[in-house]
Parts: sequence; structure tokens; C-alpha cells
Amino acid sequence: MNPIKIAIAAAALVLATIGTANAAGCLKGALVGGVAGHYAGHHAVVGAVGGCVVGHHLAKKHAEEQAAQRQVTPTRQE
Repeated sequence: MNPIKIAIAAAALVLATIGTANAAGCLKGALVGGVAGHYAGHHAVVGAVGGCVVGHHLAKKHAEEQAAQRQVTPTRQE
């Protein structure tokens, strides 16, 4: 069996078992990481995985910062 078909089947299996996951930042990070990995020695899959992890981390950090900022903002009382 072709290695590409195996990778596609494995990815489909993972996506089917995950269900609804919080993937904020993962897709964008995977896209950027995959492209960078491809140009840095044909390691697109490794780059995509790393990009997904980093993208998810940055999105979570950004969401936490925004939540903290909303809590600090005082309400205006008249």
C-alpha cells in the first residue's frame, strides 16, 4: 500500500475519533508549519505537527490574555 494512502487513512481515523475538539490555531499553524517543513528538507508532516502544537499554544495564550483583559476593564457607573 502506498505510504501516502496510509497517512491519509491514519489522519481520517484520528479525525473521526476526535469528534469536536478545540482546534483553535491548529489549522493555521499546521498549514504554516507544513509549508516551512516542506521547504526545509521535505519534512512537511513533521512541520505540520509542530505548527499545530505551536499554533494551538499561541491561540490559547491569546484567549487567556483577552479574558484577563475583559476582567480588568472596569464597568462605568453613573
